Order: sequence, then C-alpha cells, then structure tokens
Amino acid sequence: MADATEAAASAVSPGSGDARSQDEAGWRDVFVSAQDGLRLHGRDYGPRNSSAMPVVCLPGLTRNARDFHELAVRLATDDKHPRRVLSIDFRGRGESEFDPDWKAYSPLVEMNDVLDMTTACGIHRACFVGTSRGGLVTMLIAAARPTLIGAAVLNDVGPELDVRGLIRIKKVLGATERPADWPQAIAGMKRAYEAHFPALDAAGWDLYARRTYRDRDGKPARDYDAKLLKTLETIDYNQPLATLWPQFDGLGHAPVLVIRGEHSDILSPETLAKMAKRRDDLQSMEVGGEGHAPLLHLPETLDRIAAFVEAADRSST
Repeated sequence: MADATEAAASAVSPGSGDARSQDEAGWRDVFVSAQDGLRLHGRDYGPRNSSAMPVVCLPGLTRNARDFHELAVRLATDDKHPRRVLSIDFRGRGESEFDPDWKAYSPLVEMNDVLDMTTACGIHRACFVGTSRGGLVTMLIAAARPTLIGAAVLNDVGPELDVRGLIRIKKVLGATERPADWPQAIAGMKRAYEAHFPALDAAGWDLYARRTYRDRDGKPARDYDAKLLKTLETIDYNQPLATLWPQFDGLGHAPVLVIRGEHSDILSPETLAKMAKRRDDLQSMEVGGEGHAPLLHLPETLDRIAAFVEAADRSST
C-alpha cells in the first residue's frame, strides 16, 4: 500500500529545466512508496484544497513529468478556477527510482503505481491527461477503477497502435547515444524528430531537448532507465498488436478529448474514426505541425484542454 505519510511529509526541492521558477509555478515535489517499496516521484502543482476537479498527468514511454509543465501552470494558476495538477514520473523515469527488474516496466504495474500515488495524495476523482503510454494507463484505470476518472484527455493514443510508429520509436531510441553537450543534444533531437515536428523553432527544439534529457553538472544525461528499451524487444512486430477497446469503452461514463498530431504514426486517422463511431460525444482536435506526441505547449492546445477540463468539471456538479 502507498505510504501516505511519506507523500504528505515530502520535502519540497527545486526543479530544473523549466521556463518558470518553482516558486512562480508553485509545484511541490512529492515522493510515494509503491506497493513493492519503489520510490515514485510526482510534481504537485496548485492549491491542494481547491474545489475544482484535479488533473493527473501521465507521460509517454520514456518521458517524464516535466512534459506537462506549461499545462500544469496554466491550470493551476487559472484566475477563476485554479486547480490541483499532479504530474507523475513512472517508475524508471525522471526522479522515480529505477526498478531492478525491467519486466516490471509494464502498463499494468504503472497503473497500480498511479493508483498508489493518487491514493497517497488524496485524489479520488480527477481528469487524466495521458500522453501515449500514459493514455494506455488511463484506459486501464478506467477498467480497474472507473470512479477515479472524471474526464480524460488522450494525447495521440487510442485503443489501437500503429505498428509503424512503434518500429520507428524502437529504432530511434536504440540508436540514440548520450550527447556530449546541450548543443549536441538539441541537434540530435532535431535530426531524429524533425520530420514529425516541422513547425518547431529553435526555442522549441531547445525545450524539447531539455525535457528529454536531465541536466547533470551542465551536461545532458538520459532521464530514464536504459533497461526500459528491453520491453520493446519483446514485441512481435509481425503479429497484430493487442488492443484496448474494452478499456476504452470503460471511459464511457466520462467526457473524453482525443488530441492527434498531424504527422502522428501512432494514432491513425482510421483508429480515431473508430473511436468516434463508438461514442458520438467524443471530442477531438488535431495539432498541426506536430507528430507523436504533441508537446502540449502551444497556446491553442492549452486553451482547448483548459476549456475541456472546465466543461467536464461543470457537467459533473
């Protein structure tokens, strides 16, 4: 069981790699013990006693809690309805501990970690924002504990994954070497992802790199356990991938917004159409100039998510 005492007593420590300071953004670092004792980390933004529905953010496969900084600040500092935002590092990523058993890097284990963290942090119902892997975990939570989900934003992910995108991700991550300095890190990110993010400017590439790598003594360092890549080697890419349609249907009680990158090779237009066919109230938006997965930093994307969360909150009261 999660250690609620540890979460409540967690010391606040400075973050890094963000445009705003910790004081201005108002986040607190929280640490929670998972069921197996692994130490998990999250960023807790905004007022804990807000009456507004909180938001829980879950990142992609090798990503981390920093990916949601702009969104978290936007929601936590809203003039009319500031709300609590908990952005989570899955085990083996960001500031969460690495698991000695790489086989534990699975969506089901990560789902239980999220349940531990939300329980320890006193969150009993929230809007979940899940990017890629985080969206899969969100759908699993809908099946395991549907009352926890008041609304959901699925960022470039659905019940079916395009195998071409998984193969690309496996190749890119497998070929990535540790950059010697930040200019090399930024250049490497641009080479690897420019076709998927043609609209990113220099500042955008810098931000993307600093959210991907951790700053260690002024140099970029990988921000996830390298053993995580072993999970990609267990997939048989010549066989149909498992789907999560029943779990997606488990979101039927909650409003859902699907975000798709214009150049996505993970969430196909066909899968999005199937999702819309299964529920006629599904909301969706396409982010132009971005691929997998949209970075959730553009004003129009933040505006849409904020409006969706606000409407979902009103409809539940």
